[in-house]
Amino acid sequence: MNQQAKAATKDVALEEELYAKRKKIYPREVHGLFASLRVFGVFVLLGLYYGVPWLNWDGRQAVLFDLPARKFYILGLTFWPQDFFYMAMLLVIAALALFFFTALAGRLWCGYACPQTVWTEVFMWMERWIEGDRPRQMKLDKAPWTGRKIAIKGAKHGAWLLFSLWTGFTFVGFFTPIRHLAHEVMAFSLGSWETFWIFFYGFATYGNAGWLREQVCIYMCPYARFQSAMFDPDTLIISYDEKRGEPRGARKRGADPRSLGLGDCIDCTICVQVCPTGIDIRDGLQYQCIGCAACIDACDDVMDKMGYPKGLIRYTTEHALQGKKSHILRPRILIYGLFLLVLTGGLVYAISHKLPVGLDILRDRNALYRETSMGLVENVYTLKLINMDEKPHHYHLTVSGVPGLQLESHIEDVEVPSGRVIAVPVQVRIDPVNLKSPTNDIEFTLQAVDDPRIRITQSSRFIGPAGG
Repeated sequence: MNQQAKAATKDVALEEELYAKRKKIYPREVHGLFASLRVFGVFVLLGLYYGVPWLNWDGRQAVLFDLPARKFYILGLTFWPQDFFYMAMLLVIAALALFFFTALAGRLWCGYACPQTVWTEVFMWMERWIEGDRPRQMKLDKAPWTGRKIAIKGAKHGAWLLFSLWTGFTFVGFFTPIRHLAHEVMAFSLGSWETFWIFFYGFATYGNAGWLREQVCIYMCPYARFQSAMFDPDTLIISYDEKRGEPRGARKRGADPRSLGLGDCIDCTICVQVCPTGIDIRDGLQYQCIGCAACIDACDDVMDKMGYPKGLIRYTTEHALQGKKSHILRPRILIYGLFLLVLTGGLVYAISHKLPVGLDILRDRNALYRETSMGLVENVYTLKLINMDEKPHHYHLTVSGVPGLQLESHIEDVEVPSGRVIAVPVQVRIDPVNLKSPTNDIEFTLQAVDDPRIRITQSSRFIGPAGG
Protein backbone atom coordinates (compact mmCIF):
# COMPACT_ATOMS: atom_id res chain seq x y z
CA MET A 1 0.00 0.00 0.00
CA ASN A 2 2.88 2.29 0.83
CA GLN A 3 4.48 1.62 -2.56
CA GLN A 4 1.15 2.23 -4.30
CA ALA A 5 0.85 5.57 -2.53
CA LYS A 6 4.36 6.55 -3.61
CA ALA A 7 3.61 5.53 -7.19
CA ALA A 8 0.38 7.53 -7.16
CA THR A 9 2.20 10.56 -5.76
CA LYS A 10 4.85 10.26 -8.48
CA ASP A 11 2.16 10.02 -11.17
CA VAL A 12 0.43 13.12 -9.84
CA ALA A 13 3.74 15.01 -9.78
CA LEU A 14 4.46 13.96 -13.35
CA GLU A 15 0.99 15.02 -14.50
CA GLU A 16 1.39 18.40 -12.80
CA GLU A 17 4.77 18.85 -14.47
CA LEU A 18 3.40 18.03 -17.92
CA TYR A 19 0.38 20.31 -17.67
CA ALA A 20 1.78 23.07 -15.46
CA LYS A 21 2.01 26.56 -16.87
CA ARG A 22 5.46 27.29 -18.18
CA LYS A 23 7.73 29.28 -15.91
CA LYS A 24 10.09 31.50 -17.84
CA ILE A 25 13.74 30.56 -17.43
CA TYR A 26 16.27 33.35 -17.00
CA PRO A 27 19.68 31.78 -17.75
CA ARG A 28 22.52 33.53 -15.99
CA GLU A 29 25.43 34.64 -18.16
CA VAL A 30 28.46 32.42 -17.75
CA HIS A 31 32.08 32.59 -18.90
CA GLY A 32 34.63 29.86 -19.30
CA LEU A 33 36.10 27.31 -21.70
CA PHE A 34 32.83 25.75 -22.85
CA ALA A 35 31.07 29.12 -23.06
CA SER A 36 33.89 30.29 -25.34
CA LEU A 37 33.46 27.17 -27.48
CA ARG A 38 29.75 27.86 -27.81
CA VAL A 39 30.42 31.47 -28.81
CA PHE A 40 32.97 30.29 -31.36
CA GLY A 41 30.44 27.80 -32.74
CA VAL A 42 27.76 30.47 -33.01
CA PHE A 43 30.03 32.83 -34.96
CA VAL A 44 31.27 30.09 -37.29
CA LEU A 45 27.87 28.54 -38.00
CA LEU A 46 25.94 31.78 -38.38
CA GLY A 47 28.84 33.28 -40.30
CA LEU A 48 28.49 30.46 -42.81
CA TYR A 49 24.71 30.70 -42.89
CA TYR A 50 24.56 34.45 -43.48
CA GLY A 51 27.76 34.76 -45.51
CA VAL A 52 27.83 31.82 -47.94
CA PRO A 53 24.90 33.01 -50.12
CA TRP A 54 26.86 36.18 -50.94
CA LEU A 55 29.88 34.26 -52.27
CA ASN A 56 30.33 33.83 -56.01
CA TRP A 57 31.90 30.94 -57.89
CA ASP A 58 32.62 31.09 -61.63
CA GLY A 59 30.25 34.02 -62.09
CA ARG A 60 27.31 32.56 -60.16
CA GLN A 61 26.22 32.16 -56.56
CA ALA A 62 28.50 29.62 -54.86
CA VAL A 63 25.66 27.77 -53.10
CA LEU A 64 22.27 27.94 -54.80
CA PHE A 65 19.41 25.46 -54.85
CA ASP A 66 17.71 26.44 -58.09
CA LEU A 67 14.42 24.55 -57.84
CA PRO A 68 12.78 25.87 -61.05
CA ALA A 69 15.82 24.80 -63.08
CA ARG A 70 16.21 21.62 -60.97
CA LYS A 71 19.88 22.37 -60.31
CA PHE A 72 21.77 22.46 -57.03
CA TYR A 73 24.99 24.46 -57.20
CA ILE A 74 27.50 23.77 -54.43
CA LEU A 75 30.79 25.55 -55.08
CA GLY A 76 32.13 24.07 -58.32
CA LEU A 77 29.68 21.15 -58.40
CA THR A 78 26.26 20.95 -60.03
CA PHE A 79 23.74 18.37 -58.86
CA TRP A 80 20.59 17.32 -60.71
CA PRO A 81 17.49 15.35 -59.65
CA GLN A 82 19.26 12.25 -60.95
CA ASP A 83 21.92 12.80 -58.26
CA PHE A 84 19.47 12.25 -55.39
CA PHE A 85 21.58 9.23 -54.44
CA TYR A 86 24.26 11.58 -53.11
CA MET A 87 21.72 13.37 -50.93
CA ALA A 88 20.57 10.02 -49.54
CA MET A 89 24.18 9.10 -48.75
CA LEU A 90 24.73 12.48 -47.08
CA LEU A 91 21.68 11.97 -44.85
CA VAL A 92 22.90 8.50 -43.86
CA ILE A 93 26.33 9.95 -43.00
CA ALA A 94 24.70 12.74 -40.96
CA ALA A 95 22.64 10.22 -38.99
CA LEU A 96 25.65 8.01 -38.41
CA ALA A 97 27.72 11.00 -37.29
CA LEU A 98 24.98 11.86 -34.79
CA PHE A 99 25.12 8.30 -33.42
CA PHE A 100 28.91 8.39 -33.28
CA PHE A 101 29.24 11.68 -31.40
CA THR A 102 26.33 10.89 -29.08
CA ALA A 103 27.83 7.54 -28.10
CA LEU A 104 31.20 9.26 -27.63
CA ALA A 105 30.28 12.42 -25.70
CA GLY A 106 26.51 12.75 -25.32
CA ARG A 107 24.54 15.62 -26.80
CA LEU A 108 27.39 17.55 -28.42
CA TRP A 109 25.15 18.41 -31.35
CA CYS A 110 22.46 19.86 -29.11
CA GLY A 111 24.85 21.88 -26.97
CA TYR A 112 26.99 23.45 -29.68
CA ALA A 113 25.62 23.08 -33.22
CA CYS A 114 21.83 22.60 -33.21
CA PRO A 115 20.10 25.54 -34.96
CA GLN A 116 17.71 25.87 -32.02
CA THR A 117 20.66 26.27 -29.63
CA VAL A 118 22.58 28.61 -31.92
CA TRP A 119 19.74 31.03 -32.64
CA THR A 120 18.51 30.93 -29.04
CA GLU A 121 22.00 31.95 -27.92
CA VAL A 122 21.87 34.99 -30.22
CA PHE A 123 18.40 35.95 -29.03
CA MET A 124 19.56 35.76 -25.40
CA TRP A 125 22.53 38.00 -26.23
CA MET A 126 20.13 40.61 -27.62
CA GLU A 127 17.89 40.21 -24.58
CA ARG A 128 20.78 40.80 -22.16
CA TRP A 129 22.01 43.75 -24.21
CA ILE A 130 18.60 45.47 -24.12
CA GLU A 131 17.04 44.33 -20.84
CA GLY A 132 20.15 43.69 -18.77
CA ASP A 133 21.43 40.68 -16.87
CA ARG A 134 19.35 37.99 -15.15
CA PRO A 135 18.29 39.97 -12.04
CA ARG A 136 17.31 42.99 -14.15
CA GLN A 137 15.25 40.84 -16.50
CA MET A 138 13.42 39.23 -13.58
CA LYS A 139 12.80 42.61 -11.97
CA LEU A 140 11.56 44.09 -15.24
CA ASP A 141 9.09 41.25 -15.84
CA LYS A 142 7.65 41.62 -12.33
CA ALA A 143 7.33 45.39 -12.62
CA PRO A 144 4.01 46.95 -13.72
CA TRP A 145 3.62 48.09 -17.30
CA THR A 146 4.98 51.59 -17.72
CA GLY A 147 6.21 53.62 -20.65
CA ARG A 148 9.79 52.58 -19.87
CA LYS A 149 8.90 48.89 -19.75
CA ILE A 150 6.95 49.11 -22.99
CA ALA A 151 9.90 50.86 -24.66
CA ILE A 152 12.40 48.24 -23.46
CA LYS A 153 10.19 45.29 -24.41
CA GLY A 154 9.37 46.89 -27.74
CA ALA A 155 13.05 47.43 -28.50
CA LYS A 156 13.83 43.79 -27.68
CA HIS A 157 11.05 42.35 -29.80
CA GLY A 158 11.85 44.79 -32.58
CA ALA A 159 15.44 43.58 -32.63
CA TRP A 160 14.25 39.97 -32.56
CA LEU A 161 11.86 40.56 -35.47
CA LEU A 162 14.47 42.33 -37.61
CA PHE A 163 16.98 39.55 -37.00
CA SER A 164 14.29 36.94 -37.75
CA LEU A 165 13.36 38.61 -41.03
CA TRP A 166 17.03 38.78 -41.98
CA THR A 167 17.21 35.06 -41.22
CA GLY A 168 14.19 34.38 -43.42
CA PHE A 169 15.62 36.56 -46.19
CA THR A 170 18.90 34.62 -46.07
CA PHE A 171 17.05 31.30 -46.13
CA VAL A 172 15.21 32.26 -49.32
CA GLY A 173 18.55 33.52 -50.67
CA PHE A 174 19.73 29.91 -50.87
CA PHE A 175 16.92 29.20 -53.37
CA THR A 176 16.66 32.54 -55.20
CA PRO A 177 19.87 34.39 -56.15
CA ILE A 178 20.35 36.57 -53.10
CA ARG A 179 21.52 39.68 -54.93
CA HIS A 180 18.45 39.55 -57.14
CA LEU A 181 16.34 38.94 -54.03
CA ALA A 182 17.87 41.97 -52.27
CA HIS A 183 17.08 44.11 -55.31
CA GLU A 184 13.44 42.92 -55.22
CA VAL A 185 13.21 43.72 -51.51
CA MET A 186 14.57 47.23 -52.03
CA ALA A 187 12.17 47.78 -54.94
CA PHE A 188 9.18 46.31 -53.02
CA SER A 189 8.63 43.86 -55.89
CA LEU A 190 8.93 40.52 -54.10
CA GLY A 191 6.97 37.64 -55.53
CA SER A 192 4.39 35.78 -53.46
CA TRP A 193 6.63 32.73 -53.08
CA GLU A 194 9.60 34.69 -51.72
CA THR A 195 7.36 36.81 -49.47
CA PHE A 196 5.68 33.78 -47.92
CA TRP A 197 8.91 31.95 -47.13
CA ILE A 198 10.73 35.01 -45.77
CA PHE A 199 7.92 35.67 -43.31
CA PHE A 200 7.30 31.98 -42.57
CA TYR A 201 10.94 31.20 -41.79
CA GLY A 202 11.34 34.49 -39.97
CA PHE A 203 8.26 33.79 -37.84
CA ALA A 204 9.57 30.28 -37.06
CA THR A 205 12.90 31.74 -35.93
CA TYR A 206 11.19 34.40 -33.82
CA GLY A 207 8.85 31.88 -32.21
CA ASN A 208 11.37 29.11 -31.57
CA ALA A 209 14.36 31.17 -30.42
CA GLY A 210 12.45 34.02 -28.78
CA TRP A 211 9.47 32.37 -27.14
CA LEU A 212 9.64 28.56 -27.10
CA ARG A 213 13.35 28.15 -26.43
CA GLU A 214 13.90 25.19 -24.07
CA GLN A 215 10.39 23.87 -24.81
CA VAL A 216 11.55 22.92 -28.29
CA CYS A 217 14.35 20.83 -26.78
CA ILE A 218 12.25 19.27 -24.03
CA TYR A 219 8.88 18.65 -25.68
CA MET A 220 9.23 18.99 -29.46
CA CYS A 221 12.60 17.48 -30.34
CA PRO A 222 12.46 13.66 -30.61
CA TYR A 223 16.21 13.41 -30.02
CA ALA A 224 15.70 14.13 -26.32
CA ARG A 225 13.60 10.97 -26.06
CA PHE A 226 15.79 8.42 -27.79
CA GLN A 227 19.25 9.73 -26.87
CA SER A 228 19.48 7.34 -23.91
CA ALA A 229 19.40 4.41 -26.33
CA MET A 230 22.81 5.58 -27.63
CA PHE A 231 24.36 6.11 -24.19
CA ASP A 232 26.31 3.47 -22.31
CA PRO A 233 28.33 3.55 -19.06
CA ASP A 234 31.42 4.70 -21.02
CA THR A 235 29.74 7.67 -22.75
CA LEU A 236 31.19 11.03 -21.73
CA ILE A 237 28.35 12.95 -20.11
CA ILE A 238 28.09 16.06 -17.95
CA SER A 239 27.77 14.80 -14.39
CA TYR A 240 27.86 16.02 -10.81
CA ASP A 241 30.31 14.12 -8.60
CA GLU A 242 27.95 13.23 -5.76
CA LYS A 243 30.60 11.46 -3.68
CA ARG A 244 32.76 14.57 -3.64
CA GLY A 245 29.99 17.16 -3.41
CA GLU A 246 27.69 15.70 -0.73
CA PRO A 247 26.57 16.62 1.80
CA ARG A 248 26.21 20.08 0.36
CA GLY A 249 25.94 23.24 2.41
CA ALA A 250 26.96 26.88 2.77
CA ARG A 251 30.25 27.85 4.38
CA LYS A 252 32.78 30.68 4.43
CA ARG A 253 35.32 31.01 1.67
CA GLY A 254 38.45 29.00 2.36
CA ALA A 255 36.74 26.83 5.02
CA ASP A 256 37.77 23.18 5.13
CA PRO A 257 34.63 21.23 4.15
CA ARG A 258 35.84 18.02 5.80
CA SER A 259 36.16 19.66 9.20
CA LEU A 260 32.55 20.86 8.82
CA GLY A 261 31.32 17.45 7.72
CA LEU A 262 30.42 18.81 4.29
CA GLY A 263 31.26 18.03 0.68
CA ASP A 264 32.64 20.51 -1.84
CA CYS A 265 29.22 21.70 -3.07
CA ILE A 266 28.32 24.96 -1.33
CA ASP A 267 24.70 24.79 -2.59
CA CYS A 268 24.97 28.16 -4.36
CA THR A 269 22.58 26.94 -7.11
CA ILE A 270 24.55 28.85 -9.76
CA CYS A 271 24.70 25.64 -11.81
CA VAL A 272 20.89 25.78 -11.91
CA GLN A 273 20.81 29.50 -12.69
CA VAL A 274 23.01 29.14 -15.80
CA CYS A 275 21.13 26.12 -17.21
CA PRO A 276 19.12 27.09 -20.34
CA THR A 277 16.59 24.32 -19.64
CA GLY A 278 16.30 25.06 -15.91
CA ILE A 279 17.35 21.65 -14.55
CA ASP A 280 19.53 20.84 -11.56
CA ILE A 281 22.44 18.72 -12.78
CA ARG A 282 22.95 17.56 -9.22
CA ASP A 283 19.83 15.41 -9.57
CA GLY A 284 21.63 13.20 -12.07
CA LEU A 285 21.47 12.76 -15.84
CA GLN A 286 18.16 14.05 -17.26
CA TYR A 287 16.76 14.02 -20.76
CA GLN A 288 16.27 17.81 -20.57
CA CYS A 289 20.05 18.35 -20.43
CA ILE A 290 21.27 19.56 -23.83
CA GLY A 291 24.96 19.16 -22.99
CA CYS A 292 25.86 22.84 -23.23
CA ALA A 293 28.31 22.51 -20.27
CA ALA A 294 27.32 25.91 -18.85
CA CYS A 295 27.08 24.29 -15.41
CA ILE A 296 30.70 23.10 -15.71
CA ASP A 297 31.98 26.63 -16.33
CA ALA A 298 29.85 28.04 -13.52
CA CYS A 299 30.87 25.40 -10.99
CA ASP A 300 34.56 25.63 -11.89
CA ASP A 301 34.39 29.38 -11.30
CA VAL A 302 32.85 28.83 -7.85
CA MET A 303 35.43 26.16 -6.99
CA ASP A 304 38.20 28.60 -7.94
CA LYS A 305 36.78 31.25 -5.64
CA MET A 306 36.44 28.76 -2.79
CA GLY A 307 39.97 27.41 -3.30
CA TYR A 308 38.69 23.90 -4.13
CA PRO A 309 39.79 21.70 -7.05
CA LYS A 310 37.79 22.11 -10.26
CA GLY A 311 35.72 19.32 -11.70
CA LEU A 312 32.88 18.91 -9.22
CA ILE A 313 30.71 19.05 -12.33
CA ARG A 314 32.58 17.74 -15.34
CA TYR A 315 32.57 15.59 -18.44
CA THR A 316 32.97 12.06 -17.15
CA THR A 317 31.49 8.57 -17.51
CA GLU A 318 29.20 6.51 -15.37
CA HIS A 319 31.98 3.98 -14.88
CA ALA A 320 34.40 6.71 -13.76
CA LEU A 321 31.92 7.99 -11.17
CA GLN A 322 31.66 4.44 -9.84
CA GLY A 323 35.43 4.16 -9.57
CA LYS A 324 35.70 1.82 -12.56
CA LYS A 325 37.92 2.14 -15.61
CA SER A 326 36.40 3.90 -18.60
CA HIS A 327 36.86 2.76 -22.19
CA ILE A 328 36.46 5.60 -24.65
CA LEU A 329 37.60 3.53 -27.66
CA ARG A 330 35.15 0.65 -27.44
CA PRO A 331 33.54 -1.57 -30.11
CA ARG A 332 30.53 0.70 -30.62
CA ILE A 333 32.71 3.76 -31.23
CA LEU A 334 35.08 1.87 -33.51
CA ILE A 335 32.25 0.41 -35.58
CA TYR A 336 30.48 3.77 -35.91
CA GLY A 337 33.77 5.44 -36.78
CA LEU A 338 34.68 2.80 -39.37
CA PHE A 339 31.29 3.02 -41.09
CA LEU A 340 31.45 6.81 -40.98
CA LEU A 341 34.93 6.81 -42.53
CA VAL A 342 33.98 4.34 -45.27
CA LEU A 343 30.74 6.11 -46.20
CA THR A 344 32.33 9.56 -46.17
CA GLY A 345 35.22 8.33 -48.28
CA GLY A 346 32.79 6.62 -50.65
CA LEU A 347 30.72 9.79 -51.01
CA VAL A 348 33.79 11.92 -51.70
CA TYR A 349 35.02 9.41 -54.27
CA ALA A 350 31.62 9.15 -55.94
CA ILE A 351 31.22 12.92 -56.22
CA SER A 352 34.78 13.44 -57.45
CA HIS A 353 34.23 10.80 -60.17
CA LYS A 354 30.67 11.88 -61.01
CA LEU A 355 30.02 11.97 -64.73
CA PRO A 356 28.04 14.92 -66.09
CA VAL A 357 25.97 12.61 -68.28
CA GLY A 358 23.22 10.11 -67.71
CA LEU A 359 21.89 7.27 -69.82
CA ASP A 360 18.60 5.49 -69.11
CA ILE A 361 17.56 2.52 -71.24
CA LEU A 362 13.93 1.51 -71.68
CA ARG A 363 13.33 -1.68 -73.63
CA ASP A 364 10.14 -1.98 -75.65
CA ARG A 365 8.04 -4.50 -73.75
CA ASN A 366 5.25 -4.77 -76.34
CA ALA A 367 7.21 -7.45 -78.16
CA LEU A 368 10.08 -9.68 -77.06
CA TYR A 369 11.70 -9.37 -80.47
CA ARG A 370 10.89 -8.91 -84.15
CA GLU A 371 12.20 -10.54 -87.33
CA THR A 372 13.02 -8.23 -90.22
CA SER A 373 12.51 -9.00 -93.92
CA MET A 374 16.27 -9.67 -94.10
CA GLY A 375 15.97 -12.45 -91.51
CA LEU A 376 17.59 -10.43 -88.71
CA VAL A 377 16.35 -10.35 -85.11
CA GLU A 378 15.48 -6.87 -83.87
CA ASN A 379 14.91 -5.35 -80.39
CA VAL A 380 13.59 -1.81 -79.92
CA TYR A 381 14.80 0.52 -77.17
CA THR A 382 14.24 4.10 -76.07
CA LEU A 383 17.40 5.75 -74.76
CA LYS A 384 17.15 8.84 -72.59
CA LEU A 385 20.29 10.96 -72.83
CA ILE A 386 20.79 13.41 -69.94
CA ASN A 387 23.36 16.19 -70.17
CA MET A 388 24.14 17.28 -66.59
CA ASP A 389 27.01 19.54 -67.58
CA GLU A 390 26.93 23.33 -67.73
CA LYS A 391 27.50 23.35 -71.49
CA PRO A 392 26.07 21.39 -74.46
CA HIS A 393 27.81 18.26 -75.70
CA HIS A 394 27.81 16.21 -78.88
CA TYR A 395 27.50 12.47 -78.14
CA HIS A 396 28.22 9.31 -80.14
CA LEU A 397 26.26 6.13 -79.38
CA THR A 398 27.51 2.56 -79.83
CA VAL A 399 26.34 -0.92 -78.76
CA SER A 400 28.41 -4.01 -77.91
CA GLY A 401 28.26 -7.29 -76.04
CA VAL A 402 27.42 -9.81 -78.76
CA PRO A 403 29.40 -10.14 -82.03
CA GLY A 404 27.52 -8.86 -85.04
CA LEU A 405 25.25 -6.34 -83.30
CA GLN A 406 23.99 -3.56 -85.54
CA LEU A 407 22.71 -0.24 -84.19
CA GLU A 408 19.94 1.24 -86.33
CA SER A 409 18.89 4.77 -85.43
CA HIS A 410 18.07 8.00 -87.11
CA ILE A 411 20.41 9.69 -84.64
CA GLU A 412 23.67 7.96 -83.77
CA ASP A 413 25.37 11.28 -83.09
CA VAL A 414 23.26 13.72 -81.14
CA GLU A 415 23.78 17.11 -79.51
CA VAL A 416 22.18 17.55 -76.10
CA PRO A 417 21.89 21.07 -74.60
CA SER A 418 22.88 21.68 -71.00
CA GLY A 419 20.32 20.38 -68.55
CA ARG A 420 18.19 18.70 -71.21
CA VAL A 421 16.90 15.16 -71.50
CA ILE A 422 16.50 13.80 -75.03
CA ALA A 423 14.75 10.52 -75.86
CA VAL A 424 16.32 8.61 -78.76
CA PRO A 425 14.52 5.54 -80.26
CA VAL A 426 16.96 2.89 -81.50
CA GLN A 427 16.76 -0.59 -82.99
CA VAL A 428 19.40 -3.20 -82.38
CA ARG A 429 19.62 -6.03 -84.94
CA ILE A 430 21.64 -9.21 -85.25
CA ASP A 431 21.85 -12.34 -87.33
CA PRO A 432 20.19 -15.08 -85.21
CA VAL A 433 23.13 -17.43 -85.84
CA ASN A 434 25.21 -15.18 -83.55
CA LEU A 435 22.83 -15.63 -80.61
CA LYS A 436 23.93 -18.30 -78.15
CA SER A 437 20.89 -18.02 -75.85
CA PRO A 438 17.43 -16.44 -75.80
CA THR A 439 18.65 -13.70 -73.39
CA ASN A 440 21.88 -11.86 -74.07
CA ASP A 441 23.63 -9.10 -72.13
CA ILE A 442 24.52 -6.07 -74.21
CA GLU A 443 25.97 -2.63 -73.43
CA PHE A 444 25.18 0.82 -74.77
CA THR A 445 28.05 3.32 -74.65
CA LEU A 446 27.57 7.07 -74.85
CA GLN A 447 30.74 9.03 -75.61
CA ALA A 448 31.05 12.81 -75.75
CA VAL A 449 32.75 13.62 -79.04
CA ASP A 450 34.05 16.97 -77.78
CA ASP A 451 35.32 15.64 -74.41
CA PRO A 452 36.86 12.14 -74.23
CA ARG A 453 36.60 12.14 -70.44
CA ILE A 454 32.79 12.02 -70.59
CA ARG A 455 31.83 8.44 -71.27
CA ILE A 456 29.12 6.25 -69.78
CA THR A 457 28.17 2.62 -70.35
CA GLN A 458 24.86 1.01 -69.36
CA SER A 459 23.83 -2.60 -69.69
CA SER A 460 20.60 -4.02 -71.05
CA ARG A 461 19.25 -7.26 -72.49
CA PHE A 462 18.73 -8.46 -76.02
CA ILE A 463 15.97 -11.03 -76.50
CA GLY A 464 15.92 -13.46 -79.43
CA PRO A 465 15.04 -16.99 -80.41
CA ALA A 466 16.88 -19.94 -78.92
CA GLY A 467 20.49 -20.15 -80.06
CA GLY A 468 20.99 -20.34 -83.78
